Formats: sequence, structure tokens, C-alpha cells
Amino acid sequence: MIPLYSERHETNDPRFLGRGRRSPAGRLCGLRRVVVGAVGHRRSRSGGQEGSTSDSGVAGDASSTDQSVITTGWITVTVDDPIAATDDAVALVESVDGRIDSRTQQAGSDDQRASAQLTIRVPADAVDKTIDELKTLGTVEQVSLSSTDVTLQVRDLDAQIKALQASVDRLLALVDQAATTADLVELETAISDRQGQLDSLKSQREYLGDQIDYSTITLDLQEKGALAPSVPGDFWSGLATGWAALTAGLAGFVVALGFFIPFLIPLAVIAAIVLLIVLLARRAGRGPRTPAPPTPPAPPVPPAG
Repeated sequence: MIPLYSERHETNDPRFLGRGRRSPAGRLCGLRRVVVGAVGHRRSRSGGQEGSTSDSGVAGDASSTDQSVITTGWITVTVDDPIAATDDAVALVESVDGRIDSRTQQAGSDDQRASAQLTIRVPADAVDKTIDELKTLGTVEQVSLSSTDVTLQVRDLDAQIKALQASVDRLLALVDQAATTADLVELETAISDRQGQLDSLKSQREYLGDQIDYSTITLDLQEKGALAPSVPGDFWSGLATGWAALTAGLAGFVVALGFFIPFLIPLAVIAAIVLLIVLLARRAGRGPRTPAPPTPPAPPVPPAG
């Protein structure tokens, strides 16, 4: 252990006279060494505690049954009326001291069926009972449960919180020994830094504890039956459907044209070059034309008689 105070020895040796009493500047340096030594020793001890905790945890896992587990689940149920089934699910959750974290409801229409989705939080020891009672709301389509062991994470957070809390307590005890304003400011800065880290770790631990104590179940309620096919019932609805199909087809054609234009331009340039080469080759193959020989003059006609 690092000593925070050094032992004083009295002597008559003139070489050491005057060293028993310390000036204010010496006391300031000594206090700073005390603060730095305490913080450094606290860090080294906390690291050793974490290492010993993990080592002992490995040795004791075989005999310890106290585990921290986060359970999550998903259940899909088809019902006649999702809105009414939602109210029944809320009453069921409240009966086991649970709560509803989120609730979403969607009314039915021509394009989609009515549905509802709830994020349920129930005590970890009531998960199986809650699932069994939710199955009675309608026809179960899907059930999924998963568990995650976070025992080591919980132990690590607890060890860090314990070490930081001891460090803060020690720094608070050193405040009474501050001889100057500079010492006090230095201590307050160190305390503020470690207190912020401690609060952050405590928030993480509380969130993790809530996830362990209350399991999360997502309930998806779907209306029974298939959607009716969308068929026009009269002339005007048929006209509207046809117009919608025509505009959709034109829009698709324009999109396709815009997609192929970048490819058509280089192809057109290449085709023009090839056509020009072919024309020049044909013209060169014919060569210059030979002039036709002159036609001889016709013989004179002899006079009659």
C-alpha cells in the first residue's frame, strides 16, 4: 500500500535541521502528491479488484446459480377485432404488474386489414404465464422467445461502480486537508470528473437492471380473413382504374426511355461511323469511269437516179 504520510524523524545533525518543519509551499506540494498518490493507488486497486473479481467469478460460476438474464419475445395472433383484443391484452398485462411501453393501432381499409402492435413489459418470472394468456386472444401464428445472459456485464459494472465510489469518497475526505484555494480547485476538478463517470455507470446499471427485471414482449394482433380483391364495380370506377393503368404505363415507358438514352447515344455514334466507312469503301472500289468510244459518222447516202 502506498503511504499517504511519511514518518518524521528528529535529529541533531545540522545537515538535516530545518527539514522537520515545512513551508506553505512545501505543504502545497505534499498535498498534491497525496491527491495524485491516492488517485493513482485507487486506480491500481480498482484494476486489481476487477481482475480478482473476474478470476473469482470464473472459479465460482460452476457453483453460483444467481444469473442475470434478459428475456425478449415476439408473438403474432390473428383475432376478429384487433382493437378489442388490444384492450384485453392491456388488462392482462396490468394483472401481472406489467406495463405497456408502446401501443400502435391501425384501422382496416380496402387495401389492408386492421392491426395493432404493443410493446409489453412484464416481470421476468411472469413471462410464461403472460405468453399462455396472450395465446387465448385468438389464433397464434408465431411465437418466439430468446434469452441473453448478462451476468458478467452486471458484475463488471458493479465492480466499476464500487471502485469509483470509493475513489470519490477518498477525494471528498481530502477536501478538508486542502490548505490553499489551488488545492481545493484541483480536488473539486478530480471529484467532478469521477462523479460524472460514476453517474454514467449507475445509469447503465439501472437500465440493465430494468431489462433484467422486466422482460420485453412484442404483441402483433392481425385481423382475420383475406382482403377482398379490388375489382371495379361500375363504369366510372372502371374508367378510373383504366386511366390509372394508362398513366402508370406511360410513366414506366418514360422511365425506361430515360434509362436507355445514355446507352443509345454511343451506339448511334458508332453506327454513324460504320456507315460512313462502308460508303467510302464502296466509292473507292468503283474507281474512275472509262469514257465511251466516239460513235463513227454514218456513211453518206448516194443520190437517187
